[in-house]
Amino acid sequence: MVLQYKLKSSSSWKDYPGKDKLKEIVSKYHFRLLSEDRKKILAEKGSYEKVMKRFRQIEFFKHKS
Repeated sequence: MVLQYKLKSSSSWKDYPGKDKLKEIVSKYHFRLLSEDRKKILAEKGSYEKVMKRFRQIEFFKHKS
């Protein structure tokens, strides 16, 4: 999965480098989650907490036996 971010006022998405490398506070950004091949959106544009919650749900079910 690929986590991407953009400033709320921006239009271009970038790959997420990590919280410590962002120039602004996390609440000033939109986040989204894409499939590994970047063809399917797994979590629509939203807050960091909302997208990470979806990421954890996907990971849980992926590893569940």
